[in-house]
Amino acid sequence: MKLWGGRFEAGASEVFERFSGSLHFDKRLIDADCRGSQAFARALQRVGILSAAECATLVEAFEQIRAAALLPEFFEGATDEDVHTLVIRKLKERAGALADKIHTGRSRNEQVSLDIRLWLREQIDEILDRLTSMMGALIKMARQYPDAVVPGYTHVRRAQAVLWPHYLLAYFEMFVRDRERFTQARARVNVLPLGSGALAGSGFPFDREAIAQDLGFDSITRNSMDVAADRDFVLDFLYAASVCMLHLSRLAEDWILYSSEEFGWLELGDGVTSGSSLMPQKKNPDSLELIRGKSGRVFGDLTSLFVTMKGLPMTYNRDMQEDKEPLFDAAAQLHASLEMMDVVIDSTRLNAAKPATAVEESWVVATDLAEALARAGMPFHGAHRLAGRLVLESVNQGKKPSDWTPAELAAFAPEFTPEMSKLLDPAQGMQTRGLPGGTAPAAVAQAIGEAEARLQDWKR
Repeated sequence: MKLWGGRFEAGASEVFERFSGSLHFDKRLIDADCRGSQAFARALQRVGILSAAECATLVEAFEQIRAAALLPEFFEGATDEDVHTLVIRKLKERAGALADKIHTGRSRNEQVSLDIRLWLREQIDEILDRLTSMMGALIKMARQYPDAVVPGYTHVRRAQAVLWPHYLLAYFEMFVRDRERFTQARARVNVLPLGSGALAGSGFPFDREAIAQDLGFDSITRNSMDVAADRDFVLDFLYAASVCMLHLSRLAEDWILYSSEEFGWLELGDGVTSGSSLMPQKKNPDSLELIRGKSGRVFGDLTSLFVTMKGLPMTYNRDMQEDKEPLFDAAAQLHASLEMMDVVIDSTRLNAAKPATAVEESWVVATDLAEALARAGMPFHGAHRLAGRLVLESVNQGKKPSDWTPAELAAFAPEFTPEMSKLLDPAQGMQTRGLPGGTAPAAVAQAIGEAEARLQDWKR
């Protein structure tokens, strides 16, 4: 069964049928397609195309299709071109010739846009919930290790001491921005396209605002040609998904390193790791490696649609059928990765003594000493050089910061006062970083409280 014909003397070739068919992937839109068609049936009743009884018959038939589509055997043997033709065929089985009225004044172009928007709106809501859960796991871990001190890195070299919760909060803030991007994408998704026709607008006096209210859309689209040509809202989602996967990948990379024997900071749970078929001692971070790997897959989904859309003339072109597989794949991979990372965080334990030792053995306090000298009146460039000389002398002698006594420090350079020797303890230097956003314990405690408050707001 086709939704078009008449103009053609011969049918499509078998090769073209196979090449252009999309039911195998767009069938996941069936619930959205039915819900959109139910709202459209009500719109047809309002303009007098359907009687109240006819509308009720079609709405009930769509409801039956929605329920039947949940059964595995529903799609068995289906050879329809796409989900829309399948739904119409199933509708005719239930409503007979009345089914032919449902397409009055509606183009498949706007129907596809509506289906994707309905489906994607729900996907974003689920992703926001998964993000919130995972971010809650980060804050829970921050509460478990409130005083743990670790080296912060630049260029993968020990730089300055920070609290472990401060490190976790850095990723929390990345995911906050991801929430914002998904929320913004949802706002652009949640715009009703029905009433746009194929490209010129509908020839029937539909109340578009009423349809929008019926389907829970915030507003209606403003230009019918734009509706037929638009997949920006899909690109918005794919970009947000890509950035979120980028953040997940960076967190995964950190923890792959930090759980290695060379670092030994983290112990990943048995449930999120795997062994080797040959080497009995191995405990591999496969869950994190898969998250890192899937990020490239999602980036490819964004690139795929981005390149597909770049040269299309106004308005609809069949190329745009290629929007769905990247969209469906990106959503699936992001869902799975967020769920996996939530479990990883919850099952991971910090061996706080390991990073604490790394802090004590390194010269992450050098900046604290230089800043103390600057606060005492020395120009910072001079303070930087003097602290650097102390580090060089220590490296040459094999001394770590705690090996210096106040007297030895003053003997090295009189600018170092006895009070400054306290900064050889990394925990003391952190106390100076109390500005909002800094790693001082009080600032971090406040940041955790604010993060928890945001989590509560998002859960309401």
